[in-house]
Amino acid sequence: MSALVVLAEADWQARERAHAERMRAWTGPHQERRARDEKHPVLDFLFTYYSHRPGHLERWQPGPGVVLAGASARKFLDRPAYVETDAGVLLDPAAFTGRRARTAEFVLKLLSATASRSPRLSCFGLHEWAMVYREPADSVRHAQVPLRLGSAGTDEVVESMDIRCGHYDAFRFFTDPARPRNTLAPTRESQVALEQPGCLHANMDLFKWAYKLDPFVPAELVGDCFALAADVRELDMRASPYDLADYGYRPVPIETAEGRASYARAQAGFAERAAPLRARLIGLCRALLSDPAKPPETAPESPDYRADNSA
Repeated sequence: MSALVVLAEADWQARERAHAERMRAWTGPHQERRARDEKHPVLDFLFTYYSHRPGHLERWQPGPGVVLAGASARKFLDRPAYVETDAGVLLDPAAFTGRRARTAEFVLKLLSATASRSPRLSCFGLHEWAMVYREPADSVRHAQVPLRLGSAGTDEVVESMDIRCGHYDAFRFFTDPARPRNTLAPTRESQVALEQPGCLHANMDLFKWAYKLDPFVPAELVGDCFALAADVRELDMRASPYDLADYGYRPVPIETAEGRASYARAQAGFAERAAPLRARLIGLCRALLSDPAKPPETAPESPDYRADNSA
């Protein structure tokens, strides 16, 4: 078993507070909107499509191989998978069961394959347009938000451009008339073969793969992946066919050459920002599969940055 890292009570409590405060920038407004029964076409996705509840997102955890010292650490014993030792409380390596190992194996396989490829930046966010192509206006996914170019104008954009979506979890929401227009036919089985680091949804999904490894992933890494997903989601919807001006989002008009160039620049920036997070998840999966008691190799990275996605 690897040597354990012991965190003093004051140190882990400071990290716990910092993580919760950081995540409440998103969870707080979401919970306030939910109390008002108010929908948000951009931000709700982070808590509905993704299944990690706001309370779990705020919750701090150290990841494997870290002993939490002090009497207050005993509160972690109320959660599954934690045990008490003479030095303090830690995540029980025995809780890294076969199911969790299979998840780590898949995540490692998928993210390693994705990281091995060069980013492709020629999709221009048309997946969102394909999700409403030839769909009646009252039955589109965000019916409370108007289409910026109207139904006919949206259909014209789809018909005038090549659709190159390789992400299955976007493609599966295409309308039936849009599916044959895609140059690829992604399936769940071809996911590992097709995902690439320029894809907005592949980069948002780093959040999903982080929380799927819960609790064997440091909360700061989950938080970094969530912050990336939140920023990517903005670009995803600003480049969509929806008119989001009432929500304060300036469109990225991908129907124009200037808009496509702006989208590709922002997409490249997100691919660059996602790369180290993907590498950290790959490293974590490898470590867990070799020794689930091994402490994280690096300290939590500073969250005090945000990519420039002002396209």
